[in-house]
Amino acid sequence: MTDLRIQPVHGDPMLEQWRHVHNVIVPPAAMSLEEARERLVRYRLENAYVGDVLVGCSTVRPPRGEGAVATVIARVLPEFRRRGFGAALYENGLAHARGLGAGAVETCVLAVNEDGLRFAGRRGFVEVDRYVLDGELDEWVDLRLESGDGH
Repeated sequence: MTDLRIQPVHGDPMLEQWRHVHNVIVPPAAMSLEEARERLVRYRLENAYVGDVLVGCSTVRPPRGEGAVATVIARVLPEFRRRGFGAALYENGLAHARGLGAGAVETCVLAVNEDGLRFAGRRGFVEVDRYVLDGELDEWVDLRLESGDGH
């Protein structure tokens, strides 16, 4: 795998890059810069680069609730998939979530994103819920990590 650099998002230029990847991968949940700023306050957002080329991003939502459930989402632009970048983003996010004390890990994938569902399944995630948000048409899949280590 080509050298991949994963960096926490800081500043509007990096946040715009994170938002670009997010909006390409999950267009039904496309967000404005202001919405992305709000996420940056609550979650750990990271971008992945090969050299200066943006290839993906990730989100780690900190543990919450009785089971200390964290959410780890890795996104890779379609033209950069199947090169190990998603795995590196995921492993980095998983380590961060576990460092925050996560007792369980979940992810969320747009149901039409077959690559994302396969990726999650290969890492031990199993489907726990499918739903359509009120007033919307797109189906989402929540998955929970069932294996012990997520590899």
